[in-house]
Amino acid sequence: MKILTANRLTDGECLWWGNGAWNETIEGAEIATDKEAEARLEAIGKAAFEANLVLDVAIIDVEVVDGTIRPLRLRERIRAAGPTVRNDLGKQARRIAA
Repeated sequence: MKILTANRLTDGECLWWGNGAWNETIEGAEIATDKEAEARLEAIGKAAFEANLVLDVAIIDVEVVDGTIRPLRLRERIRAAGPTVRNDLGKQARRIAA
Protein backbone atom coordinates (compact mmCIF):
# COMPACT_ATOMS: atom_id res chain seq x y z
CA MET A 1 0.00 0.00 0.00
CA LYS A 2 1.25 3.45 -0.88
CA ILE A 3 0.19 7.08 -0.48
CA LEU A 4 1.28 10.38 -2.00
CA THR A 5 3.00 12.97 0.17
CA ALA A 6 4.70 16.31 -0.44
CA ASN A 7 5.50 19.63 1.19
CA ARG A 8 3.52 22.77 0.45
CA LEU A 9 5.70 25.25 -1.43
CA THR A 10 4.53 28.34 0.47
CA ASP A 11 5.30 27.19 4.03
CA GLY A 12 6.84 23.70 3.91
CA GLU A 13 3.85 22.05 5.62
CA CYS A 14 3.72 18.26 5.14
CA LEU A 15 0.79 17.25 2.98
CA TRP A 16 -0.95 14.07 1.85
CA TRP A 17 -3.21 13.58 -1.17
CA GLY A 18 -6.75 12.40 -0.49
CA ASN A 19 -10.33 13.20 -1.43
CA GLY A 20 -9.15 15.18 -4.46
CA ALA A 21 -7.01 17.66 -2.52
CA TRP A 22 -3.82 18.12 -0.53
CA ASN A 23 -4.49 17.68 3.19
CA GLU A 24 -2.43 18.63 6.25
CA THR A 25 -3.11 15.33 8.01
CA ILE A 26 -2.48 11.77 6.89
CA GLU A 27 -6.00 10.68 7.83
CA GLY A 28 -8.03 10.25 4.67
CA ALA A 29 -5.00 9.92 2.40
CA GLU A 30 -5.80 8.01 -0.78
CA ILE A 31 -4.23 4.56 -0.61
CA ALA A 32 -2.92 2.94 -3.79
CA THR A 33 -3.16 -0.83 -3.64
CA ASP A 34 -1.99 -1.60 -7.18
CA LYS A 35 0.42 -0.28 -9.82
CA GLU A 36 -2.32 1.55 -11.72
CA ALA A 37 -3.44 3.49 -8.66
CA GLU A 38 0.20 4.21 -7.77
CA ALA A 39 0.83 5.59 -11.28
CA ARG A 40 -2.23 7.82 -10.93
CA LEU A 41 -0.90 9.23 -7.63
CA GLU A 42 2.51 9.79 -9.22
CA ALA A 43 0.86 11.77 -12.05
CA ILE A 44 -1.04 13.90 -9.52
CA GLY A 45 2.18 14.61 -7.62
CA LYS A 46 4.07 15.47 -10.80
CA ALA A 47 1.34 17.87 -11.94
CA ALA A 48 1.26 19.60 -8.55
CA PHE A 49 5.05 19.93 -8.56
CA GLU A 50 5.05 21.37 -12.07
CA ALA A 51 2.34 23.86 -11.03
CA ASN A 52 4.61 25.00 -8.15
CA LEU A 53 2.11 23.92 -5.50
CA VAL A 54 4.31 21.36 -3.73
CA LEU A 55 7.87 20.08 -3.55
CA ASP A 56 9.57 16.92 -2.28
CA VAL A 57 6.81 14.80 -3.83
CA ALA A 58 7.04 11.12 -2.89
CA ILE A 59 5.08 7.91 -2.94
CA ILE A 60 5.57 6.24 0.44
CA ASP A 61 4.83 2.78 1.82
CA VAL A 62 2.13 2.53 4.49
CA GLU A 63 0.14 -0.01 6.42
CA VAL A 64 -3.30 0.33 7.94
CA VAL A 65 -3.45 -0.60 11.61
CA ASP A 66 -6.87 -0.57 13.28
CA GLY A 67 -8.15 1.75 10.55
CA THR A 68 -5.26 4.20 10.93
CA ILE A 69 -2.78 4.88 8.14
CA ARG A 70 0.76 4.32 9.43
CA PRO A 71 3.87 5.04 7.35
CA LEU A 72 6.43 2.23 7.39
CA ARG A 73 9.51 4.48 7.57
CA LEU A 74 10.29 6.40 10.77
CA ARG A 75 10.98 9.60 8.80
CA GLU A 76 7.45 9.54 7.40
CA ARG A 77 5.91 8.78 10.81
CA ILE A 78 7.64 11.88 12.17
CA ARG A 79 6.43 13.96 9.22
CA ALA A 80 2.88 12.75 9.86
CA ALA A 81 2.97 13.50 13.61
CA GLY A 82 4.97 16.71 13.72
CA PRO A 83 8.16 17.75 15.50
CA THR A 84 9.56 15.30 18.04
CA VAL A 85 10.84 17.93 20.46
CA ARG A 86 7.50 19.16 21.85
CA ASN A 87 4.08 17.52 21.91
CA ASP A 88 2.32 20.89 22.18
CA LEU A 89 3.45 21.93 18.68
CA GLY A 90 2.74 20.60 15.22
CA LYS A 91 0.22 18.05 14.09
CA GLN A 92 0.25 16.09 17.35
CA ALA A 93 -0.96 19.20 19.23
CA ARG A 94 -3.90 19.53 16.83
CA ARG A 95 -5.03 16.00 17.72
CA ILE A 96 -4.95 16.77 21.46
CA ALA A 97 -6.98 19.95 20.96
CA ALA A 98 -9.57 18.10 18.87
